[in-house]
Amino acid sequence: MADIISVAIKCIKDEAEAILNLIPKLDDNFTKAVELIIGSKGKLIVTGVGKSGHIGAKIASTLASTGTPSFFVNPLDAFHGDLGMFTPGDVVLAISNSGQTDELLRFIPRLTERNIPIISMSGNPASLLAKYSDCHLNVAVEREACPLNLAPTSSTTATLAMGDALACALMTVRDFKASDFAQFHPGGALGRRLLSRVKDYMVSTDLPILTRDSKISDALMHISRAKMGIAAVIEDDKILGVVTDGDIRRAMQRNQDHFFELTANDLMSHNPKTVQENAKLTEAEEIMRKHNVHSIIVVNTEGKFVGVIDMFSCI
Repeated sequence: MADIISVAIKCIKDEAEAILNLIPKLDDNFTKAVELIIGSKGKLIVTGVGKSGHIGAKIASTLASTGTPSFFVNPLDAFHGDLGMFTPGDVVLAISNSGQTDELLRFIPRLTERNIPIISMSGNPASLLAKYSDCHLNVAVEREACPLNLAPTSSTTATLAMGDALACALMTVRDFKASDFAQFHPGGALGRRLLSRVKDYMVSTDLPILTRDSKISDALMHISRAKMGIAAVIEDDKILGVVTDGDIRRAMQRNQDHFFELTANDLMSHNPKTVQENAKLTEAEEIMRKHNVHSIIVVNTEGKFVGVIDMFSCI
């Protein structure tokens, strides 16, 4: 098994080295590629054959989810009707490790005839693909991580990393924010947290409410029943404070002899942390993280107690 592990380690090291070796290859061509995409009034169409095609599809997906309208087209399909997807104003990102892939080169003239800019990504800066491109991104690797130096391994990893670098650069230029990312991922956990409102996840029924004079036994009962670790102390619809399960534990340690004589007024924390019901879920999360609490009171626009939200709702 030791030999197997050593092969895996070498593969990972070789691929990591291939990525790091891309850094000296970043030049004005990379900047021009970003400028072409930013200046485009259309889409970025990614194309490639075989393993380059698989990597291209992933790059297109990453770009599309980070603010650059993008999709993948197989060059073979382009000759059977999909060439109609290419329109003036678009930019093409063509990927080929050798830069000499026949299926890719055959439809390059169709793009140049329509004045569609081409960004190429290959391991051969002297290739025909590089020659007929507006700018070329060099992803050459010294050798594949494959023990036979045959299977695309380091080369595909380097190409994918260059695609990610392109996406990150474009995100920065576009000032793309987490909230923008969520717009493209409404079904994911991030989208839920960034787009959802506190009122969508707060508990708003059977709320734990105490008065100043509520006995500690009542506080225990309310907090235990609600299972949120917190109860609001209310007077004339105004929030006076909160009593938490932590307040009760600390009071028990300090006042063992007359613990059950205490009232909510003796225990409550004044000026409790609150969040508006229409606030984003992430705002509630930030308040809880900042103040190291797991539940906070939710209020409406008039400052009235309308619910409780806990950390588990924000995850």
